[in-house]
Amino acid sequence: MATTQRTTKKPLPTNPAPVAPGDCKPCGGTGNVPTTVRVGRKRRPVGQQDGLCLNCFGAGTDPDA
Repeated sequence: MATTQRTTKKPLPTNPAPVAPGDCKPCGGTGNVPTTVRVGRKRRPVGQQDGLCLNCFGAGTDPDA
């Protein structure tokens, strides 16, 4: 009786688990960054206010992830 040649199937590639989006570096995931407020003729800084993060546009997630 002739020997039978058995081949094993290669396992199908599984899709990697979706990666959770990371926090945006400049705003730390909040969507807001501090912006210095300047007043007067000499433009002296008097405080800070919240501004929209221009890296993630306020979403808080890293756009490159």
